[in-house]
Amino acid sequence: MDLNGILQTIFNFENYGELLVLVQNSIWAGAVLGLLGGLVGTFVMKRDLAFAVHGISELSFAGAAFALLIGADIIFGSLIGSVAAAVLLGFMGVRARDKNSIIGVIMPFGLGLGILFLALYEGRAANKFGLLTGQIVSVDTVQLQALAGTAILVMIALVAIWRPLSFASVDPEMAEARGVPVRGLAIGFMVLLGISVALSIQIVGALLVLALLITPAAAALRVTTSPRLVVLLSVVFAIAATVGGILLALGSRIPISPYVTTLSFLIYVVCRLIGRVRANRGLNGRVSREQPAGAL
Repeated sequence: MDLNGILQTIFNFENYGELLVLVQNSIWAGAVLGLLGGLVGTFVMKRDLAFAVHGISELSFAGAAFALLIGADIIFGSLIGSVAAAVLLGFMGVRARDKNSIIGVIMPFGLGLGILFLALYEGRAANKFGLLTGQIVSVDTVQLQALAGTAILVMIALVAIWRPLSFASVDPEMAEARGVPVRGLAIGFMVLLGISVALSIQIVGALLVLALLITPAAAALRVTTSPRLVVLLSVVFAIAATVGGILLALGSRIPISPYVTTLSFLIYVVCRLIGRVRANRGLNGRVSREQPAGAL
């Protein structure tokens, strides 16, 4: 395939208007997942759980692959795998070193199970590939309502524990001394994270879920230190990457995940550059103020 053929495969906007009408529910689903990912991602970064997201996604993938094998609902299987991994990490991973070692054990185990189930599955190859890399599917109204309802419940629960969870994330020792149930909050948040991972897999796939739950929040932290602004920018970046990825992938033969991950990466790079420029300006300003009046 020559360069022109590759470009036509990646950027193909023939019959774009007709296709856009058919995937309106998918676009709304992407917006909902972007909102959820942006909110959850801020706490993932605060609690240093980026590696945990990857570990949870592997067992979520295994659950989804098993559901595909037996003909059950893929989202339900993904939820079972994610929540099981999240609860296990919440109970066992008290210290950072313990948590990382447990995740290192869970990841290959979950991935191995998922590959086993996909190898036994004799259906369409596209279904297997979609679990790993995501795909644009025709989301009907019932599926969209179920997705939105689950996401709303997760967000309500997250808002309910927002203040104590923020305190426990920033200073867990002080929070525990003040009577905050640090361990219970950790387990509760891990469950919410597991559900978020399971919901996100249907858009970006099990291998690239970090682009939705990590990168937007990491980008927001590069341009501001305001807690409220970090949350707002994280949500905006996540929605822009998810919905933008769907719109770019529409009509293309390329899976949705490369578009979503590329947009997330570009947003992060721009935010990192902005943060570096602002930091250099602040440093130069401090040097100028500290310089003696008679210095050249």
